[in-house]
Amino acid sequence: MGSLKIFVVIAIGFMSNFSAFANESQSSFYTKIHELQALEIYRNLIAYRTAAGHGQVPLMAQYLADQFINGGFDEKDVNVLPFKSNKGEDIAGLVVRYRGDGSSNKKPILLIGHMDIVDALPDDWEKDPYKLIEEDGYFFGRGTLDNKMGITSLTTTFLRLKAENFTPTRDIIIAFSGDEESGMVSTELLVTQHRDLTDAEFALNSDDGGGRLNSKHVPASYWISAAEKTYASFDLTVRNPGGHSSTPRSDNAIYELADALKKVQKYRFPVRYNEITLNFFAASAMSASGDLGEAFMTFSKDPNNQKASDYLYQTPYAGITRTTCVATMLSAGHAENALPQSAKATINCRIFPGIEPSSIKSELQSIVGEKVEVELLGNPKASPASKLRDDVTQAITKAVHSRHPKVPIIPAMVPWGTDGKMLRANGIPTYGVSGMFIRDEDAFPHGLNERMPVKSFFSALQHWYIILHELAGKK
Repeated sequence: MGSLKIFVVIAIGFMSNFSAFANESQSSFYTKIHELQALEIYRNLIAYRTAAGHGQVPLMAQYLADQFINGGFDEKDVNVLPFKSNKGEDIAGLVVRYRGDGSSNKKPILLIGHMDIVDALPDDWEKDPYKLIEEDGYFFGRGTLDNKMGITSLTTTFLRLKAENFTPTRDIIIAFSGDEESGMVSTELLVTQHRDLTDAEFALNSDDGGGRLNSKHVPASYWISAAEKTYASFDLTVRNPGGHSSTPRSDNAIYELADALKKVQKYRFPVRYNEITLNFFAASAMSASGDLGEAFMTFSKDPNNQKASDYLYQTPYAGITRTTCVATMLSAGHAENALPQSAKATINCRIFPGIEPSSIKSELQSIVGEKVEVELLGNPKASPASKLRDDVTQAITKAVHSRHPKVPIIPAMVPWGTDGKMLRANGIPTYGVSGMFIRDEDAFPHGLNERMPVKSFFSALQHWYIILHELAGKK
């Protein structure tokens, strides 16, 4: 059976399910075949509890693989890859290749997203987190935002293009990871051990970037994420012989650790900048007002301007100007009537792209002094910024402006971590270009009652459709 016929047969089933689900809801206005298919896939994905410890990632990977095969993709181009998480749990990755005709003579484009989620406890939620629920213009459920919307958008776009007999000028590859939220083992293996399946000229990340709506739901800006700070944690430990609490000593481990933490609190890491951050501040200055707008513009023109960097250090934008480290956990002592034999604090750092965590360890050691042990936890890798590309920027601009004309397109460096940092660290430039538009007050990734605007969910389908036509379609 041809792929288009398969697509129509499947869609008939979607329509019958959809009519019962819609019930005069906002989603009932979206009746195109690919929109109905997207909603069905989205609903099914939300039902998988793909958090660490629940064993659902391989099941979701196989469900998606079946969608691609039923949609006309050759089984040899659909690979469910078994992996083990850093805690030994069975997880999986999924790689799907959309073969092009090679007429562009260019390497493939890689599209990424993650199938896993941060767990949600049903008793804490107002609604069932593992059932897609539509209410008041939103889809509710764990993963509706992070990142099952991205998985659904990419999957549906591939199926739509295949049904339309679209032949790209280069291969396009989907790579879905299985533990982005809890270690990124699968992400690293996808681009190292399985590089033959995933090698690409660049990657587009469905789990980063995207649009911001203001409080009145009006589109305000769109970010292309081209850099991420490196996540690294350090333990600071002070050790001491201790003794009886009735006989205090001057070198109390808790006091010495407290002194060290105050030094970290007061320390400012040097100002850093790159092409991404300077462009971010220049573009953001256009919509900011007062002292903030002036600081944005000044920093973009002269990042060594002390007044501008000092001002920004007191704002939420401090992390875009430098590495930041903050104390997050504390433990000390072993009995209330004994002097502490040890005191330990955990410092979490978000390191500016391209700087090695080992150099931050040395810097922290210099700050706190020799009496304090500084230990780097895990094996974090420095991730460079990705150089902005005209072809990517132009494709994203067309996709965004087709829906929201004149919205400013802003390159950005983000303080959080996604699969993108692992790709960049392994030589694949990566750009966060999610199709979502959402208000700050509606963004609850990892939080209670996670939600996605219904309109944003459906408009993201056209976003990816335009991008792939622009980057891999015949001109």
